Amino acid sequence: MEAFTFAVSTQVDFPIQVKIDPYSLEVSGTLEGKQKQIPFSELLKRPELRHLGSVQNPTSDLFATAQLWSDSKPLGVPLQTAFRTFKAARTWNEWLRMPMTLKDAPFRCQLAITIWDLSPFGGEGAQGHYTPFGGTTIPLFDEEGRLKMGKQKCKVYRHKAADGFSSTTTPSSPPPKRRKTNTSSPLEPSTEEMELERVEVLIKKHEMGEIPRIDWMDQMVFRQLEKLKLNAEEAARKRAIRLKAAKPSSPDENADDEDYSDEEDIDDENFTLYVEFPRFDHPVVWSDYEYPPPPIPSYPQTGPASANSALKPLPEVRFGPGIEGADDDGVVRIYDPEVGQTGNPCEDKHRRLIRSHRTGIMDRDLKPNPKIRDEFNVILSYEPTQDLTAEEKDLVWRFRYYLTREKRALTKFVKSVNWRDVGESHQAVEILPKWTEIDVDDALELLGPTFDNAAVRSYAVERLRKADDEELLLYLLQLVQALKYEDSSSGDSDDVAHDSSLANFLVTRAANNFKLGNYLHWYLMVECDDTGPGTLSAQRRLFARVEYYFMTELEQIHPEHRKTLLRQGELVAVLSKIAKDVRFSRENRVLKIEKLKKSLKDPKNDLLHIDPPLPLPLDPEIMVTGCYPEESNVFKSSLFPLLITFKTTEGRKYPLLFKVGDDLRQDQLVIQIIILMDRLLQKENLDLKLTPYRILATNATAGAVQFIPSTSLSAVSARYKSVLAYLKANNPDENEPLGVRKETMDTYIKSCAGYCVITYLLGVGDRHLENLLLAPDGHFFHADFGFILGRDPKPFAPMMKLCKEMVEGMGGATSPLYLQFKQYCFTAYTALRKSANLILNLFSLMVDANIPDIRVEPDKAVWKVKERFNLEMTEEEAIAHFDQLIGDSVNAIFGVVIDRLHDLVQGWRA
Repeated sequence: MEAFTFAVSTQVDFPIQVKIDPYSLEVSGTLEGKQKQIPFSELLKRPELRHLGSVQNPTSDLFATAQLWSDSKPLGVPLQTAFRTFKAARTWNEWLRMPMTLKDAPFRCQLAITIWDLSPFGGEGAQGHYTPFGGTTIPLFDEEGRLKMGKQKCKVYRHKAADGFSSTTTPSSPPPKRRKTNTSSPLEPSTEEMELERVEVLIKKHEMGEIPRIDWMDQMVFRQLEKLKLNAEEAARKRAIRLKAAKPSSPDENADDEDYSDEEDIDDENFTLYVEFPRFDHPVVWSDYEYPPPPIPSYPQTGPASANSALKPLPEVRFGPGIEGADDDGVVRIYDPEVGQTGNPCEDKHRRLIRSHRTGIMDRDLKPNPKIRDEFNVILSYEPTQDLTAEEKDLVWRFRYYLTREKRALTKFVKSVNWRDVGESHQAVEILPKWTEIDVDDALELLGPTFDNAAVRSYAVERLRKADDEELLLYLLQLVQALKYEDSSSGDSDDVAHDSSLANFLVTRAANNFKLGNYLHWYLMVECDDTGPGTLSAQRRLFARVEYYFMTELEQIHPEHRKTLLRQGELVAVLSKIAKDVRFSRENRVLKIEKLKKSLKDPKNDLLHIDPPLPLPLDPEIMVTGCYPEESNVFKSSLFPLLITFKTTEGRKYPLLFKVGDDLRQDQLVIQIIILMDRLLQKENLDLKLTPYRILATNATAGAVQFIPSTSLSAVSARYKSVLAYLKANNPDENEPLGVRKETMDTYIKSCAGYCVITYLLGVGDRHLENLLLAPDGHFFHADFGFILGRDPKPFAPMMKLCKEMVEGMGGATSPLYLQFKQYCFTAYTALRKSANLILNLFSLMVDANIPDIRVEPDKAVWKVKERFNLEMTEEEAIAHFDQLIGDSVNAIFGVVIDRLHDLVQGWRA
């Protein structure tokens, strides 16, 4: 393609000019056309017509006005040519400079040019002694946006002043007439007229320099052009007569005939005005300035307004069909400057006065009185999701130096700062290092979607550096999600990943601890693979860049760790392929099992013997050397998960499930929270014998699950008739009151209490006897967390699952063990309420993690968890509330009905 040079209109700082009827080579005059003589009978009826200047003299004095219009609105006052006395022809030969430059001209800008006649009596459309001789409207830009240059031919509409409306009635180039048929008509333009139009186009190219000049030949052409013009004028006059004769005399006659439906009044005078626009060396194409968009409202996924632009949906308004500017789906994105206001201007002014820099020195010595200290105690007790009022923010700011000794006040202070104010944000950044060291839960809050200031996030990362690797592992899943909230205003994911203090911290720590690096690698890989709804491509690029930096760091420090992670990727890829082949094979379950065993034995898959030993991605502390194909199995399920037993270096067996087609990230989150809560309870010297099996999502639709040998309560009831009989059969002790070993019963009671409290807090739903499991040693636990945060596919489900089978295993509701179970529940609930802020902050970081049940109502996810903590209650009220929950769950009729219906459905499927 050849190079095409052009300029845009915004670069042309040149006034809009037009030259009215310049001297031209192809015509002897510039206002062309023969004026029709007014009949004597008309002069008798309207004697004022004989005083018109144009009636008295064919070359009478006329003057012209030009005015800019756009979108049916005038863009300035009309400009007027000087009065001239014409002799042979009406020629002004004068440039008019409009009050606007080309760079400011709108796309639909047009010139309305009116030629005025002189009359002492005025008349229709007259302005004083001036009456319109004719008018024409010519746009500055053509349909393709190119600026018109050089000489232009404009049709003049007699006795009409030019209008600059969008649908003008005086267009310089009239639109073509519609015809019924495609056949030629004697009323169409003649051959001479069409030839004249063709030659005029060539003459314009000649003037623009597109056709080379040859003087002796040009003179001959111009003489022939005069003759052609005279012939064309005669042909046009005869056609006008024929049109007038053929036009129906009655308005109702031939009303449907389209030959005349679009015809205006027949013009047998046919005046033409020639104007000239400035010429440029290159085409000028219309363009407009792209102003930066004004601030738009933020509708964050959770909590206060987020400053992260990547999470702000643009405001939308829906128009009806056919409205200009709408997309194909009828959606137009608009900006509302009022909605874009982040605050009330009066309140902003008040805040600036309250927080003036002149008061900064005095604020250092301020001490609160007892009343204000009480207010601070209330403010510091707020949970992370609660916003501060304007008065509370001003109070915290005023006593900011006093509050530096209170670690819980930092998050409240950061919320009180107006980070858009440069001076205020500078003061806030200076005071951060002086604050008392905050807890980890507050540091996690500062990494959430509410705060995007780099200094604040760096301060939170510095606090995390003091946590050991085991503690860091508890929050690693959320810290990876916190990368989404890094400041991405630059738009370059490479720069964001490189400059992020959180990303650099995670890469450095994970490179020096293989267990931490193992999980960081797989968490990042899942995010890179996630293409689900709500996931932005920029975020995927950010995670991919962090993974690249992590691998680069490993290559320099521990290259053997990088090779291990690559081998893990190969193992997962082989397992995924086998799982897909087994799932989609059109065979019965027996043949699927045989197919699985054959694949595990296949030397190409390299699963029978793994050398050197490989850390399992699910648990990197487990080194596997191979697998046992004969002990593999395929479960009865729509996804046909694989049970594969691996051989460890210690000679033990490690069974795990591998699934394809299921998103395990929600189960992974629940297990992580259970592990965290177990750690929190143990810090309170309360070991509830929880058994959180491990889950690892390897991508958005696959993952591995640790398999713990156990039996569902439905199977226990079917085979042993009761849970107590099952425990007796596996752990008999005749010396105990219920015939079960004391350690086993203690494990059963504690684990029941722990899972009752935790599943209630997380709102785990779809609980039935199939996903309540019991190990032979008495460990009770839940499985299948497909419904959380209060969602449940069954109606009237109890808020907590405590079925009669579980209570009977404790010896019944009157047993001392049942009372002990309730006491464990109360202790666990009150202990976890103390760490509610940490758990709420972890859920705040998971709001945009594409977790199915969080994605349903992301703005309410944290609120649903907070609601179950009942933080507004005292400890005694919370215990009474939980006691009521236990009673409602045990006596829930619908829970029993649901369990029976579920057993019937499972039996029918089997």
